[in-house]
Amino acid sequence: MDDILKFIASVHPYDSLPRDELSRVAAVFVARDWAEGAKVYRAGETLDGLYLIEGASVEITDPNGELVSILGRANSFGERGLLSDGLAATTATVSGAGRILMLPAAEFQRLLGESPAFSRFFTRGRPVPARGGTDVATLKVADLLSREPLATGPETTIAEAAQMMRAAHVSSLGIVEDGGRLLGIVTIRDMSNRVVAEGRDTSAPVTTIMTADPASLPSEALGSDVLNAMVERRVGHLPVIDGGRFVGMITQTDLMRAQAISSSVLIRDVAGAQVPADLAQVTARIPDLLVNLVAANHRHEVVTRLITDIADAVTRRLLTMAEETLGPAPAPYLWAACGSQGRQDQTGVSDQDNILILADGIDPNDPYFEKLARFVSDGLNAAGYVYCPGDMMATNPLWRQPRKVWSGYFQDWIDRPSPEAQMLASVMFDLRAIGGDASLLAGLQAETLALASRNSIFVAHMIANSLKHHPPLGLIRGFATIRSGEHQGHIDMKMNGVVPVADMARVYALRGRLLPVNTRARLENAEDAGIISGKGARDLIAAYDLIQTLRLEHQAARIKAGQRPDNFLQPADLPDFERSHLRDAFVVVRTMQSALGQGKGALS
Repeated sequence: MDDILKFIASVHPYDSLPRDELSRVAAVFVARDWAEGAKVYRAGETLDGLYLIEGASVEITDPNGELVSILGRANSFGERGLLSDGLAATTATVSGAGRILMLPAAEFQRLLGESPAFSRFFTRGRPVPARGGTDVATLKVADLLSREPLATGPETTIAEAAQMMRAAHVSSLGIVEDGGRLLGIVTIRDMSNRVVAEGRDTSAPVTTIMTADPASLPSEALGSDVLNAMVERRVGHLPVIDGGRFVGMITQTDLMRAQAISSSVLIRDVAGAQVPADLAQVTARIPDLLVNLVAANHRHEVVTRLITDIADAVTRRLLTMAEETLGPAPAPYLWAACGSQGRQDQTGVSDQDNILILADGIDPNDPYFEKLARFVSDGLNAAGYVYCPGDMMATNPLWRQPRKVWSGYFQDWIDRPSPEAQMLASVMFDLRAIGGDASLLAGLQAETLALASRNSIFVAHMIANSLKHHPPLGLIRGFATIRSGEHQGHIDMKMNGVVPVADMARVYALRGRLLPVNTRARLENAEDAGIISGKGARDLIAAYDLIQTLRLEHQAARIKAGQRPDNFLQPADLPDFERSHLRDAFVVVRTMQSALGQGKGALS
């Protein structure tokens, strides 16, 4: 027992348990020496408990026999099944003889309920997501701060302090001593009331006009604390202090900015835009919206939906502007989006993917629609939705055609599923009506799904196409990161995380003739339709939720740091438990890919 106690005391999350509790847990563990080649458990078997490796190595394979992990000392396994239905989701085989500890299932469940640190590690416990609008009162002060604080030492003169504030375009300045301890603050109002109005010598130390020992708040305080303090003390600036150090300044402007950045406000401003340049001013605020939504703990599908709603509104406003400029359209048409806008999962990084479906009998080379496509596409690019690198835009004559031609496109892709046809079909199966006559798409989608689902060769090609992007898994309990270039040591959360799930969801929708194009909605509908099992769907949805959430959190962090959002995350930047659960999510994705590739999609 002493050996077990010493060992688990060095392993997270056991190291967070109180000493008495740690001793009790050590006494409950069952130790066993395993021979090489022995099966600890097989997929589908009832799990006795959670396994913790003390001195062995273990290979984890999915239900299809594919190797997904090689585990070593201090690694746990079996938690995925224990957190679900109690049945093993994988097979664990001892590849190197040694000792493995087992925490009985009942004790595992007890610790989940009684130890927050234990629960956070194994369930990746997260705050309850907000459902309503972003409320400044519930945001943390750290999420309201807009920039690094401006500070100077007590020897600075009044004139120098004023010059610093002017150069930085800020209304306040922190006065700090060595070590970052805040002595006081100076504001624009102090400069006006205490210097200009009283005719003070500007060569005097700034400490002579500062407000000493001002009221302050920690970064963990809430917006409501800021509001209350400002009202009670009649101040417009509150320094933020953590660990005795000056780390930020919260102002009334920060509060107003947070309140003004909401999807409804941005869409209102889009509707009021008079020229395309006005739209660019609105979309420039989307990064702040993303930061606010993530900070308010909205679910990822809420964040991406609200951001996509703005893209939809911008597109429709540009269509209206185009008709005001070019005159009424000579025939019915539909502007449809594909890609991330079509799936309603746009983030802080988006290009444009769109097409025009014209009423039958209309010449696709009609100058009106060519001009309309150019007007809207140029306006989207100016608003930050950059031109599609693959030219998947309505400006391309190929993607500006009558409905009958579009029907022929899909028929041809289904009948002759070449690699290019698979790629195009994958894109076009995500079409969603944005502006114009939506009936031009509605019937086309249903017809195409029916044709495609009946063609087993096409479905097989689509399945193969959906398996081209692999989760970034390394066998030794790590990640297969990018090996060279600008993003060396990172993983691409979009191409190797989101895209594999989106591709599988598209295949499930094809098999079940499901109309939704949103990835999460497709997975939920696939479960309801019996295309995938309830367990398979729940696991894949949970994995997708985690991948998308971490992707958005990464983008929000970059925006707050003054950087452009991207999809390249460095696993080393994540806390241990998040890194562990992200890898588990990728294992789920690969397991489901394996099942789909072996024709077991409905059984996984």
